[in-house]
Amino acid sequence: MHVMILEDDVWIADLLRQIVHSLRPQAQISCKTSVNAALDEWQSNPADLVICDWNLPDGPGTRLLERIRRQDTQVPLVMITGRADRDSVLEVRSLRVSAFISKPFQVPKVLACLDRLLPATSSLSPAVAPAVERFTDFLAEQTSENLDMPLQAGSFARLVALGKQPAELRGLYEIAREEPAITARLLAAANGAQYSNGGSACMNVHEAVQTLGVATSLNIALGLTLRSEAELQDPELILMAQEQFGQSQSLCRRLADLATACRIDPAPLHSAALLHRMGELCVLAQAQLWRDKGHSLSLEDLSHALANSSSELAGRLKAHWRLPIPLRDLIGACYALPAINTRREAILMHLAATELSGQADPSKLARLRRLVGLN
Repeated sequence: MHVMILEDDVWIADLLRQIVHSLRPQAQISCKTSVNAALDEWQSNPADLVICDWNLPDGPGTRLLERIRRQDTQVPLVMITGRADRDSVLEVRSLRVSAFISKPFQVPKVLACLDRLLPATSSLSPAVAPAVERFTDFLAEQTSENLDMPLQAGSFARLVALGKQPAELRGLYEIAREEPAITARLLAAANGAQYSNGGSACMNVHEAVQTLGVATSLNIALGLTLRSEAELQDPELILMAQEQFGQSQSLCRRLADLATACRIDPAPLHSAALLHRMGELCVLAQAQLWRDKGHSLSLEDLSHALANSSSELAGRLKAHWRLPIPLRDLIGACYALPAINTRREAILMHLAATELSGQADPSKLARLRRLVGLN
């Protein structure tokens, strides 16, 4: 089964892709950002369901729906729009649109809508087992859009409960600011072309939610609950993830104290500290998928992947999400400082990480403290 999504907002498109995958895991999904690209896709690979935004950079999405209806009168069409008023519905009445989804939409309602319109699971082809035999090869072949981090134990259920209520800032913020996966996605969306005003980079969750709006922010967070690797099930992986989360949280607490002493804004430092173990968390999420597919993974092989693949996966995630360069620099400062033009915030990151490592000599710590003005 083939589902086509025409949406120029990459985060809404990604959320819709996750919704479809959660309902029909074996569906082939193509995401297009322009009407012309979608028209080409339809001609070469007609879809069994089309989800289409109304307003696109190169014209209205109705151009695609008109072409489809000239060739296929049965395929379900779903229109995403901020203008689902009576006049707009009447405007496209002749296209026999199956459903309208109003922005900002509620994930549970979209799930119910698409589940009704998508072909039954029994019509899908059986899943194909991965051809690779080693976990490290499995990691290497994953596309960047398939990489992510797991949620902490308990956050999954809290997010699901939050999604059943009217969008509320406080509850979302309390979860998001402690969750690396949510923080990364909100920052990525807020710094994207659709939402960024071209000013300074958005560096913390509070600013991101203000930029995106509560409803959109909640949808992005809820999208994580649709990913099978979001909630770790394997006890060994859960324990290893708890260790990674704990290291990030310890760094957050230490940086809060140091930032106060240095009179530096702690918010960007908090974001960087929360994300500095993103590569390791990504490995553990992929390990859950690997084991879910029935493959064995020894502790030795998992430890090898954590030691040798985490940095590369972290780099791919930062690039895919297009995290702002200043934030990437702060994350990198946890491990090493640049030789020149080092900002005070980066030195503070390195000082906190070095203190918590317990391996630095006193002279290095004293030098770092002097550089940030703590002596």
